[in-house]
Amino acid sequence: MTTLAPTPESTRPAPRATARGRSARRTFPLLPATILLAVFLLGPIVVSLYGSFTDATLSGTTAVSSSFVGLDNYVSLFKDADFPVAIINTVLFVLFSAVVGQNVIGLGLALLMRSANRVVAAVVGTVVVTAWVLPEIVAAFAAYAFFRDDGSLNTALGALGASPISWLYEHPMIIVIIANAWRGTAFSMMVYSAALSEVPPEVTEAAQMDGASGAKQLFWVTLPMIRRTIATNSMIVTLQTLSVFTLIFVMTGGGPGVASTTLPILAYQEAFKFGQLGFGTAIATIMLIVGAIFSVFYIRALRTEVK
Repeated sequence: MTTLAPTPESTRPAPRATARGRSARRTFPLLPATILLAVFLLGPIVVSLYGSFTDATLSGTTAVSSSFVGLDNYVSLFKDADFPVAIINTVLFVLFSAVVGQNVIGLGLALLMRSANRVVAAVVGTVVVTAWVLPEIVAAFAAYAFFRDDGSLNTALGALGASPISWLYEHPMIIVIIANAWRGTAFSMMVYSAALSEVPPEVTEAAQMDGASGAKQLFWVTLPMIRRTIATNSMIVTLQTLSVFTLIFVMTGGGPGVASTTLPILAYQEAFKFGQLGFGTAIATIMLIVGAIFSVFYIRALRTEVK
């Protein structure tokens, strides 16, 4: 009597079961990170979101036992005359100090260092990175010492015969934008230096042989090849700049008046200066939504590049 050997199909596990097992094996290592993110990131966000719907304060009876007030904090916020000023200042601060300033200056420095000799590149790189490695509070005091009425800039202008200018009082937003661009440019410069080193030299050499000028090589060859790095760096510096607090608070305190008040400064003042924790948390929630909108925009741009 002959025994038939099992066919390969009969010993092969069901495709659906194999797929589920493979998915479980891939998901399990991510479980600890997912739990940590839920506890330390999602949890505080949920608590903060709930706090924005309460009348919590730093002192008084509502500090001990706050109550749910619905959308009252948000209604009051949109009626507050300082809120649109803070929104406009935040957009200007992010746009000109991060999206334009740090990106453009960082890319320009990376291109210059690529074509410069080693000594010049090392000196420029060291000077630029020094501002980035400084703690934010130290960089803020250094920028304040440079721009204050009797600071280094007015001293230099006085030596040239020019009248001193009260930079922090007359042009507060421009000054904090310059200071943040100065401090954050090193990060963009290092990111773009790494990206430019990955551009194959034969590609630019081929463009040169075809007669392309330096500007055409930059816009038609180099920038398209590092466009994913540009999108990633833009997202990082945008989110970092959106939460900048110490630099502005040390240099101008959000003033004069509300001339340099951004959303983080306004949230701090309402929550800890005036004691309105629920109202301040509502401002922080608006800032979170603004950051989420920027993130979705950049992530969609990166996903398009991957496709």
